[in-house]
Amino acid sequence: MNYLSKRRTALGAMFFFVGLCFASWAARIPDIQAKFDLSEGELGTMLLFLPLGSLLGLPLAGWAVHQYGSRSVIMIGSFAYAMTLPLIGLSSSILLLIPVLITYGLLGNVMNISLNTQALDLEDQMGKSILASFHGLWSTAGFVGAGIGAGMIFIGFSPEIHFTIVMGIAVVIILSAQHFIVKDQKVSEGGGLVLKKPDALLLRIGAIAFLGMMAEGCMFDWSGVYFKKVVMADPSLIALGYVAFMGAMASGRFVTDKIAARYTKVEVIQVSGVLIFIGLALAVAFPNIWTATIGFLIVGFGIASIIPLSYSIAGRSKLYSPSVALAMVSTISFFGFLLGPPLIGFIAELFDLKISFALIAVNGIGITLLSSFRKKVFLIPPKIKKPVLI
Repeated sequence: MNYLSKRRTALGAMFFFVGLCFASWAARIPDIQAKFDLSEGELGTMLLFLPLGSLLGLPLAGWAVHQYGSRSVIMIGSFAYAMTLPLIGLSSSILLLIPVLITYGLLGNVMNISLNTQALDLEDQMGKSILASFHGLWSTAGFVGAGIGAGMIFIGFSPEIHFTIVMGIAVVIILSAQHFIVKDQKVSEGGGLVLKKPDALLLRIGAIAFLGMMAEGCMFDWSGVYFKKVVMADPSLIALGYVAFMGAMASGRFVTDKIAARYTKVEVIQVSGVLIFIGLALAVAFPNIWTATIGFLIVGFGIASIIPLSYSIAGRSKLYSPSVALAMVSTISFFGFLLGPPLIGFIAELFDLKISFALIAVNGIGITLLSSFRKKVFLIPPKIKKPVLI
């Protein structure tokens, strides 16, 4: 295995550890709710503090990575992120839990921007598209984290013990990977806090990522509800749609790079939008267990490529450094992730859940249209370096 391949393996392990930590927290949310005796509304309010921290972390991450380099931010942020996880379980009151969740969300996006910046640098050195495979590892870690969480609950381990064990796994991964997390090779002039107007490229990619993240957030939060209330699935099969979506999204990310290399990133995004529309339209038009599952599977394949390819394209901005460009696109798309789930609930309250999903299906058409007109905005000369073999 040459040096670049070792770097790819190490960086993939870092993406996996971040996904594992996040999934571990998500698996124990019901236990946190029971610990503090929170109602559904109180839990929903408490859960808003994590995305609030994520939003605060976006401009900070873009500035820090540009100022100090992705390696420094990754090494400091990874230990901080891993060590904050047990603090969630150890929090003895809501007043202590709230700042911990804000910090955890902030550090999560610091890791998101710094790891993707490092991945874009490695992508340039290898001379081929590899970013989507890293996002596939993050998604795979979600399955692993959910499985570990179920095992910990079955054994009877408390959240703090569970989170401490995951922290130990994370520290081992970080120490093993640290020698292959290197200083950025790409240098750009556009830095500073992300309080600037995006250029035409970043506005277009941000809009595409916004629609993709809105659809993704809806699938995360409402798949089970849709199968329960619209599909009328047997209780044992309510999670089938979510599993089909997540499985397709994770596996789709492992093949996105190869498909993008054969065609183009923009063409893959165009087809992905069509898949999102077809999948949701199928689930809405024929809401039975089989067609809805197939529909959610198609949606998963459609959503798989949107964020990794959007990040890859954004990182080629000539106006801003990769970290700042990623932070800009992440900021725009993040609002889609926040807006989507409550919008589904609001529309479902006025009409019904099928109408909500039908409107989200239109997001797919929007993605295809945004990636199809005035395509010259995407034509940025690639800054691909010759592969370095060491």
